[in-house]
Amino acid sequence: MPLRRIRYFDEKQQRFSVFLTNHMEMSAITAALLYKKRWDIELFFKWVKGNLRLKHYFGTSPNAVKTQIWIAVTTYLLVAIVHKELKLTGALSTTLQILSVHPFEKMPLHELLMDQEFRKPEAPECNQMELFDL
Repeated sequence: MPLRRIRYFDEKQQRFSVFLTNHMEMSAITAALLYKKRWDIELFFKWVKGNLRLKHYFGTSPNAVKTQIWIAVTTYLLVAIVHKELKLTGALSTTLQILSVHPFEKMPLHELLMDQEFRKPEAPECNQMELFDL
């Protein structure tokens, strides 16, 4: 497979960088800037996998991957806003963990997330006989 060698001078760091690529159609400056930013891209995906708990993608098209990432980032930001507005103590990851364990809880978020003593739920009043109360 043919490779293309690109030499790029970084004015900020005052040094040359050399990149190899198999993208022949891309302009040299675009390829150089893309390779230069590759570490930022790697760190972003490491953060996504660690904080947003995206272990795999449900779709393979670029649109499906972008949609899943945007949904995860939006959810993360909404939880971060709730965490800040409620002035919750503890880490944001704890709040995310609580919400992931109780996705269908029928109670207001502030009650679910605020530090409260655990109390056993009272049995509902019903006039139906229990199985072993015969």
